[in-house]
Amino acid sequence: MIKWAIIFAIIGLVAGALGFTGAAGAAMGIAKLLFWVGIGIAIVLLILGLTVAKRIT
Repeated sequence: MIKWAIIFAIIGLVAGALGFTGAAGAAMGIAKLLFWVGIGIAIVLLILGLTVAKRIT
């Protein structure tokens, strides 16, 4: 998911440099959303991993 966020951020930067402000804003918005969703999923999995590890050992 973070990989896609980086790809959309690059697309947004290139589109902004070329003057496509609407497309750049949309791509950067998608990049932000994917970044935060990826971080959220990583935190949830970290918490689940820590709680399950305590139950097994």
